[in-house]
Amino acid sequence: MTTQRLDAQTLERCRSLSTSSLSDALDKHGLPGAVEGLRPLLPEACIAGQAFTLAYMPVSAEGGTVGDFLDDLGVGDVVVIDNRGRTDCTVWGNIMTEVAKRNGVEGTVVDGVNRDLQESLALSYPIWSRQGHMRTGKDRVMLQAVNVPVCLGTVRVEPGDLICADGNGVVVIPLGHHEDVLATAEGIEHTEDKILKDIRSGMALGEARSQHGYHGLQTRGAN
Repeated sequence: MTTQRLDAQTLERCRSLSTSSLSDALDKHGLPGAVEGLRPLLPEACIAGQAFTLAYMPVSAEGGTVGDFLDDLGVGDVVVIDNRGRTDCTVWGNIMTEVAKRNGVEGTVVDGVNRDLQESLALSYPIWSRQGHMRTGKDRVMLQAVNVPVCLGTVRVEPGDLICADGNGVVVIPLGHHEDVLATAEGIEHTEDKILKDIRSGMALGEARSQHGYHGLQTRGAN
């Protein structure tokens, strides 16, 4: 099955929104998607793209490979790696960063660890992971499947889902819901901007929140 490709305008709309607003919008629609525990290598980075998913597993007796999938990826793709949260071995390092950067990949999200942090920092390549760790995944883990449903912690990711990440962390927006979630997040930010404007003009916090319906912004079913 061919995954729907999102246009550049949609991805740019997503980049203009914070993951905080997107998480609030997911709550408003009763959708999971806020990933816990993944930290940015570059706190100032902000990316949006579609998930290219990879599932890893402990290496079998027959052995396996960590994969050469990057040759097929480029602009609009986010590498999403499910290494089951392992922090004892890495599945992403400097050579992969070099290829991803060259090909225009938006960034990498790892439920696990990555290494060669200084090289990735030097290239300003965005990565979110549980932490840094130097030990190789070779002979410890192997690529199990490509472009299959995976998990980032408790959040399920389907191939092609919209991945948005910034200094706050990572959110996953199911592909069929992306338009509604983005529109809701835009509305949330517009309302919060009005609240901030009133507060900066001297209005009391409680009054500003009440006037603009702040307490219903993230509540499912509230207007």
